[in-house]
Amino acid sequence: MNDKNSPRKTVKIPKRIASAVINSLKGGVVPRIGLPYITVGRKNEIDALLHDVDIIQDGGASFRFIAGKYGSGKSFLLQAVRSHVMDRNFVVVDADLSPERRLQGTKGQGLATYKELIRNMSTKTRPDGGALTLILDRWISGVQAEAAAEVPPDSAEFPQIVEKKIFEIINSLSEMVHGFDFAKLLTIYYRSYVSGDDEIKAKVVKWFRGEYSTKTEAKSELGINIIITDDDWYEYIKLFAMFLKQAGYNGMLILIDELVNIYKIPNSITRQYNYEKILTMYNDTLQGKAKYLGIIMGGTPQCIEDTRRGVYSYEALRSRLAEGRFGREGVKDMLAPVIHLVPLTYEEMTVLTEKLADIHAELFDYERNISEADTVNFIKAEFSRIGSDSHITPREVIRDFIELLDISYQNPQINISEFIASNGVETLYPTSDENDGSDEFAEFEI
Repeated sequence: MNDKNSPRKTVKIPKRIASAVINSLKGGVVPRIGLPYITVGRKNEIDALLHDVDIIQDGGASFRFIAGKYGSGKSFLLQAVRSHVMDRNFVVVDADLSPERRLQGTKGQGLATYKELIRNMSTKTRPDGGALTLILDRWISGVQAEAAAEVPPDSAEFPQIVEKKIFEIINSLSEMVHGFDFAKLLTIYYRSYVSGDDEIKAKVVKWFRGEYSTKTEAKSELGINIIITDDDWYEYIKLFAMFLKQAGYNGMLILIDELVNIYKIPNSITRQYNYEKILTMYNDTLQGKAKYLGIIMGGTPQCIEDTRRGVYSYEALRSRLAEGRFGREGVKDMLAPVIHLVPLTYEEMTVLTEKLADIHAELFDYERNISEADTVNFIKAEFSRIGSDSHITPREVIRDFIELLDISYQNPQINISEFIASNGVETLYPTSDENDGSDEFAEFEI
């Protein structure tokens, strides 16, 4: 271990990213940017999910559940995979479920999830979402570039060749469910792109975003007598996956977090309809009805495995997803449909705090004043607290460590080693008798 005065390499990270990382983690949420700077552990989980990505890229499909308690790293893992696949030319859509966003509903909850997914459509060049228009324009310009390789752009044949290539792509979608109308809208978008009619382009994008509330409105503005609804939004996701492949991307990945919001639905019939939608999506990916599409859903072990209210309460799902006889503690099948997150080790948590100490010092322009020995002692202090064996999670440790960094930065006269020791062993995590269950449905997770 190095002491405080030993020279050490410090991480170089742009202040904008450093600020997003520190502020997000301090607030209990996963940063959307800067994850490579703080990723530790989870190699087996990431490798397993990236193996799925290879399958998707070859025209297959996959479906996985990530199970872990609050603060254990589900959302972090999802965001890490998100960054990896965007670097591999995938389009990613993600959404957190909520009382207003479900997979199936009678009052627009399913459509609300679709809208959130499309709103968050991201690519490597547009990682923060809102990439739909960019993707459509890139598709057309890509086809034009292909045509330009065959004939000069100013030749009389150029528009016909472009249109022929466009219609070849569109016609490949028309045999899918709702594919004819999807193809018709792509045609309208292409023609408005060529003519420079931004108003019609905006209306097509509005339709793809699921923002038309009535068929009459869609008919009057676009001549399309159909709209996306609670019942069929997933069919359009499959169409998007196929179209994105034709548009030059390697596939589409859907990330859906907070499955607990289905578990919390009080009406059992409504819950079952939502689980039936999951079954449809699961079967599609395994039976080859979906292509170039990956789906990952995150939730707590309880909301997945509870046979009374969870995913396993739907027998058709339980029989497909339940762990076999050979799974046991310390020996996990990373190729199973449900990946159970194991806690980060002490060593991994120490590495993480080291990274955070470097980023914090870089952000606030000071010479790092916490040693590697201090980070080790901090981890020991955190895991020695009463109740930590069953309640402590990376989120709590990260929050406490950033608080320690903030205090030491603002109070340079403090002896950090003594300050850590003075916080000793205390009960910061409630025992089962003290837990009123209010944390069971926490809103955010790392």
